[in-house]
Amino acid sequence: MNNSQHFQQDQIIFEDNHLLVINKKVGQLVQGDKTGDDSLLELIKDFIKKRDQKPGNVFLGLVHRIDRPTSGLVIYAKTSKALTRLTQMVKNREIQKTYWAIVPKEMIPQSQRLVHYLVKNEKTNKATVFPRATEGAKEAILTYNIIKVFDNYQLLEIDLETGRHHQIRAQLAKTGVAIKGDLKYGAARSNPDGGISLHARKLEFIHPVTKEKLQLIAPVPQNDAVWRACED
Repeated sequence: MNNSQHFQQDQIIFEDNHLLVINKKVGQLVQGDKTGDDSLLELIKDFIKKRDQKPGNVFLGLVHRIDRPTSGLVIYAKTSKALTRLTQMVKNREIQKTYWAIVPKEMIPQSQRLVHYLVKNEKTNKATVFPRATEGAKEAILTYNIIKVFDNYQLLEIDLETGRHHQIRAQLAKTGVAIKGDLKYGAARSNPDGGISLHARKLEFIHPVTKEKLQLIAPVPQNDAVWRACED
């Protein structure tokens, strides 16, 4: 079993009686899929059951998902009340999501708001990008800023306004900068860990029960020199 199919306590970024926020590793599945591989949903349930010595079933609900090859913050709800409220907050765009992406050092504007229209192809599991409203397409909006520049790469900070399938990957590729390691959207080569250099870096939202304002940040993957340089 590879490392991505284990869940480790140090992945927990925030936990209370209502919710659990973790830092997902590249390759980990947020919930079960057709591969049949262990998902974080089941792994975390097992972890909580053992840690808290719970006799019955553990309730855990997935609030939102991020792609398997990406890393970063994922919210799980530990009560049905929290799950209902958080799901509604996602719908209402009350959870602010900030991503980091490493892309090639190409000439692109320092900051840009991208508006495209995406159609998901179920067969290829890929999003096709259109410049204007098209039948069956969903509007996709993000804003990026270049926050660091290296010899061969640059680091983008991305604020999502919509949450579409493969949105960041597809929109950046359309702009001329495929995310490092993202072969599906035109990257030159793969990353050693098989993932892509896209990281759900920060979440900001009001706690659905306590009403406290949360700002959570996930450390970047430490097995990658370019990622480590981003945090320096």
